[in-house]
Amino acid sequence: MRKTRAKRRIVEPDPKFQDVMVTRFINNMMFEGRKSTAATIFYTAMEVVEKKTSENGLEVWRRAMGNVMPAVEVKSRRVGGATYQVPIEVNPVRKQALGMRWLINYARKRNEKTMVDRLAAEVIAAAKGEGAAVKKKEDTYKMAEANKAFSHFRF
Repeated sequence: MRKTRAKRRIVEPDPKFQDVMVTRFINNMMFEGRKSTAATIFYTAMEVVEKKTSENGLEVWRRAMGNVMPAVEVKSRRVGGATYQVPIEVNPVRKQALGMRWLINYARKRNEKTMVDRLAAEVIAAAKGEGAAVKKKEDTYKMAEANKAFSHFRF
């Protein structure tokens, strides 16, 4: 166990939208330190979203993130030789991290040709309340609801 809690890194807002959450998203999407490539993919995907929905791309992305971020999750808790899935509330930073991770991972698994098209399609689907990332959130809620009886094992 570590002596002190790790300090939160301060992330600079992105140059185009001046938003810290966008920078976090780009950092999560990045492979092998290729930040400019990840940024290009994100910004181009937002342009594609604007063309397809005729709305502001950043607003659609924010709505999609809101639909994907979970409020509860289940964690394994060992009590007397048995392991229980205990539902717990998610803190805001982890909520954002999970939402971004799910959106990026399910965008990567889509069948469109380029990552720009995949990300744009997943963002549009998530903004509508559809798509694999939103399904993951709903599955997490169902698991938490099913294991509500074990909530007294919270730590």
